[in-house]
This record gives sequence, structure tokens and C-alpha cells, in this order.
Amino acid sequence: MTKDLEHQFVTELERNQNIVHKVCTLYTNDRDSHNDLFQEITIQLWKAYPKFRGESKFSTWMYRVALNTAITLYRKSKRSVPTIDYESVTFKISADEYDPTEEQQLKLMYHALKELGDIDKALVFLYLEDKNYTEIAETLGISEVNARVKMNRIKNKLRTILNP
Repeated sequence: MTKDLEHQFVTELERNQNIVHKVCTLYTNDRDSHNDLFQEITIQLWKAYPKFRGESKFSTWMYRVALNTAITLYRKSKRSVPTIDYESVTFKISADEYDPTEEQQLKLMYHALKELGDIDKALVFLYLEDKNYTEIAETLGISEVNARVKMNRIKNKLRTILNP
């Protein structure tokens, strides 16, 4: 790869790295797993970057690669390696005024999200990232109507999980 292409990739990755961190948080239970997944997603992004044609926004393409990588690794790990329970992970939220209620709500939400299937997690994640249904559908490779229907079903499922 040329230096120019490498520079473009690094610039875009730095600008959008929070996407990868959020995906890692959704699909891992501890810091080491988070770092491993971040590294793997970065490698997959780098390998796929020469094929990025710019037909969609870089961030949309990045979501797709990151989620596909996370889902693939998550499915492999579910078959072979046990993970640490999410409750043993310390959530660090930097804020001027600390509100333990917010942290508890985040724990409950992550717990509920862990009960969803892989694609459903990805859909909720993109929804919470304020992506519209067109972008969600494009990122996940499903129709916009399917994305809307799935989201309504997921909302009902999350309500049931959070308010049994």
C-alpha cells in the first residue's frame, strides 16, 4: 500500500475509533478481550481498506466490518472459551457529577443486551448511535422494513427483560 493510502486509513481510523470501542464494549466482558477485539477489528479494517470504494460513508463501512468481525469472533468464543461475568467488570464513566443510578442503568442495559442475538445486538447498537433505518439496513445487509420490524420486536423483548 502507498503511504498516502496508509495515511488516509490511519486518519479515518483515529477519527472514528469510538465506533470500534463501542462495538468492543458490546461484545466483550473484560478489558483484555476488549483490547484483543479492538486489535482484531483494526486488522480486519486494514486488510479490507484497499477494497473500500467510498460508496458509503467510511463510518458506515467501519460499522459493518467491526460488527461482522465481532460477531464472527463472538460466535467462535461462545463455542470454546468461557468469559468473565460482566458484573466483575468495572465501568468507568468520566463525568463531573457522578450518579450511581446511571451506572446501574448501564449495567442493566448491557445485561439485557447480552441476552439478545448477535444481529439484534448490532441493530440496537446502531439505533443507539442515532443511525437511521436506511443506514442500519445498509450496514447490516437487511432491508429497511426488516430493520424496523426487528427493532420493534427487540424493543418489546428488552422491555420484558428489563421489567419482568
